[in-house]
Amino acid sequence: MSGFGACIFGCEEPQLRPDERDFFREVRPFGFILFARNIVDSEQVIRLCAELRESVGHDAPILIDQEGGRVQRVRAPLATDWPAPLEHVQAAGDKAARIMYLRYRLIAHELLALGIDANCTPMVDVARAETHEFLKTRCYGDDPAQVAHIGRAVADGLMHGGVLPVLKHIPGHGRSVLDTHFDLPFVTASEAELEADFAPFCALNDLPMGMTAHLVFEAFDKEAPATLSPVMMQLIRDRIGFGGLIMTDDISMEALSGTVPERSARAIAAGCDVVLHCNGLLPEKIKVAEASGRMGEAAQARAEAVLTARKTPDEVDIEALTAELKAF
Repeated sequence: MSGFGACIFGCEEPQLRPDERDFFREVRPFGFILFARNIVDSEQVIRLCAELRESVGHDAPILIDQEGGRVQRVRAPLATDWPAPLEHVQAAGDKAARIMYLRYRLIAHELLALGIDANCTPMVDVARAETHEFLKTRCYGDDPAQVAHIGRAVADGLMHGGVLPVLKHIPGHGRSVLDTHFDLPFVTASEAELEADFAPFCALNDLPMGMTAHLVFEAFDKEAPATLSPVMMQLIRDRIGFGGLIMTDDISMEALSGTVPERSARAIAAGCDVVLHCNGLLPEKIKVAEASGRMGEAAQARAEAVLTARKTPDEVDIEALTAELKAF
């Protein structure tokens, strides 16, 4: 079978079930994503990661959301518990970039020890007064230049630790006043006003992977959220200049209308390379795989570039980095 399935899937339990293994072997998704439901102890996670990769027959990226604060899937004693990113940035002041570099270099070290080699961050959405609470404390600030600077430090910390960063949420989620897990936000800002939202993504457009935003940007497309909009996907490629692999935000989120398979097909047609499906339910995964199909030539090339972008971690003194971070 040539090429990857145009999907990244979750699994339902801490162990890979035989029916899931058979499905993954047949579909050969590009990668996987883990959640707290998949985490018990270090040996179990290492084993699960190995079984997932074995099931597809390639060194598949295994993703997780390990931002810190509320969005942190691996917790003590398996990993350090971190404050919310915005709290850490605000406490660090002018040392924020260095602090965040250290934080994510240590996170990379902890993740890679478990077999997890991709982290869905940096999140360079620009915070605003009206930003919904589900997102706001996960941001790095309200100044686009500062957000881009810290986002680069986060990405470097991960990459230096052998973990792939995922830039999100392209082209910007900060103007959302709704939680996209449940509702679809409509952004009424003008094209000129949105330049500030796009700026951090332009600054980080060289990262290997990115994740879309389930928001409607009325200045460009009055109906379809970015994930499902050919206009917005073209903007991400041309105006923002993002050349890496683009995955959807979780295709199951209720900001999107239609059935999950319909959403998946629309996302691929719009220009997304990969559909991200997180809940792990096998009957739904089967339908998503059918709707998403296999990667086309351009998506396959970007996927292979992601695999090439993974690096052996730099040799560092983890205890020294930990001590430096605690000294701030």
